[in-house]
Amino acid sequence: MVERPYVLLSCGMSIDGYLDNASGRRLLLSNDADFDRVDAVRADCDAILVGAGTVRRDDPRLLVRSADRRRRRVAAGHPPTPMKVTVTGSADLDPQARFFTVGDVDKVVYCATGSLDSARSRLAGLATVVDCGDPVDLRRVVGDLHVRGVGRLMVEGGGRVHTQFLTAGLADELHLVVAPIFVGDSRAPRFVGDGSFPWHADRRATLVEVRQIGDVALLRYALSSRFGEQ
Repeated sequence: MVERPYVLLSCGMSIDGYLDNASGRRLLLSNDADFDRVDAVRADCDAILVGAGTVRRDDPRLLVRSADRRRRRVAAGHPPTPMKVTVTGSADLDPQARFFTVGDVDKVVYCATGSLDSARSRLAGLATVVDCGDPVDLRRVVGDLHVRGVGRLMVEGGGRVHTQFLTAGLADELHLVVAPIFVGDSRAPRFVGDGSFPWHADRRATLVEVRQIGDVALLRYALSSRFGEQ
């Protein structure tokens, strides 16, 4: 078994399981109190991973927002914000995306073999590009992150990446925030897609916490025997 970081998946979704709408304008599912909770979780991690689709669609910064949390990280000998990580099959990534241009922190791109040269040319000086097979093998990704000293990895989506981590059995914990809205549009992205998941009617995931945060609900699940190690 490959040595890997503790993997925590974080997701916000509508009551009917959607991550966004299909309008092209980002749908805010959470509230200020929950955004602050997510910021605290980020501050306790060594790396944050999103899929290339999320980089293209949402242009996230993936930084710790709180100045106090950044100071505490630095005082503990860590960078002010965790390493940024993405995975891509096509290397279709904009060098001007905030993933690359914002934050004085290491950025790592795990790339399919066939797109490796293109990614290294496009992202030269901006990120470390690593060959992870064709298609990208998440076990190689988490194994390499372990070698790079990542002990705790936060995965923030999108749906395809969440599906891949879950179906591969590489998730230890899930934070699922449910917003009090319906999207009702099958064109919109969902929390997960089709797949063979380790949790089903005969092997239920363990619910360890339910918390109301303003008008949203946080459901926290233990997904492996490693839950709570980090």
